[in-house]
Amino acid sequence: MATSFELGDFVLQSGATLRGAQLTYETYGILAPDKGNAIVYPTWYSGRHQDNEWLIGDGMALDPARYFIIVPNMLGNGLSSSPSNTPPPYDRARFPHVTMYDNVEAQHRLVTEHFGIERLPLVTGWSMGAGQTYQWAVSHPEMVERIAPFCGSSRTSYHNQVFLEGVKAALTADAAFEGGWYTSKPNRGLRAAARVYAGWGFSQAFYWDRLYEKLGYSSLEDFLVGFWEGFFLDDRDANNLLTMLWTWQNADVGRTPGFDGDTKAALASIKARALVMPGEKDLYFPPEDEAWAVQHIPEAELRVIPGVWGHFAGHGSNPEDTAFIDAALTELLAR
Repeated sequence: MATSFELGDFVLQSGATLRGAQLTYETYGILAPDKGNAIVYPTWYSGRHQDNEWLIGDGMALDPARYFIIVPNMLGNGLSSSPSNTPPPYDRARFPHVTMYDNVEAQHRLVTEHFGIERLPLVTGWSMGAGQTYQWAVSHPEMVERIAPFCGSSRTSYHNQVFLEGVKAALTADAAFEGGWYTSKPNRGLRAAARVYAGWGFSQAFYWDRLYEKLGYSSLEDFLVGFWEGFFLDDRDANNLLTMLWTWQNADVGRTPGFDGDTKAALASIKARALVMPGEKDLYFPPEDEAWAVQHIPEAELRVIPGVWGHFAGHGSNPEDTAFIDAALTELLAR
């Protein structure tokens, strides 16, 4: 059962204050007496803590018998403070902009104030979880010993921003959306957003090889409806999706206070050992983008996840990719 940490009056980078803010999280394993075995593993766009469990288990790198794994839910994901669960006046369409920095500051308070943890052997995460991983290393360089961001970036590229404009346009074009003040779910917009997403989540080669059949779908249309539309219609709230979309679209470690927008300087400040793992055919975060980031981190290695699963190499959908990521984490934690 997930637990909520009370943040109280939480002031965001935008200057807005979320009153009575909460950060919902789940833990796996037991915190060691010296509190030195904690790993932070943030969630991704619309994901929830249980969606991260594919990388946690007996005999794996993230083994609860050895580590205390904290999975904090992103602000806006429907469990932590979000448009869907915040009372007026900051409810629904009035929910303020949340940055990656805001998310990590909330998580830092949980880790330090609630658990009394002073150092983290590892922070890791997929997609927006990878963005939060980079942010942890920039915001708290003395605390984070290792990072392993996979299928994600330290700043959102222009190309990625364009993709997200398509998702945003689809969600907000539905008349039922009513500027964010809808009384019933804008299902037409959610289905349209799913169709936009479908062209980006997996690679061209994934579709060419009809690998959706491995996931149990009988045809392309069955995959588009059953997987993608089903994903977006699975109790996900449109305002929540737009809140997290803004966080993603505006992600940049250079916007951390003290760096004045200088992403290179922010990356250069990272003291953690970094193992950066982009997916070979990820259309959001291609390996070339992460090769650029690795150039600016003092102790970093680029290790590309091979294969055709694209962004979803980091979703736990493909056993080969899961084994690759797990082996890399095991190696990193042994250093």
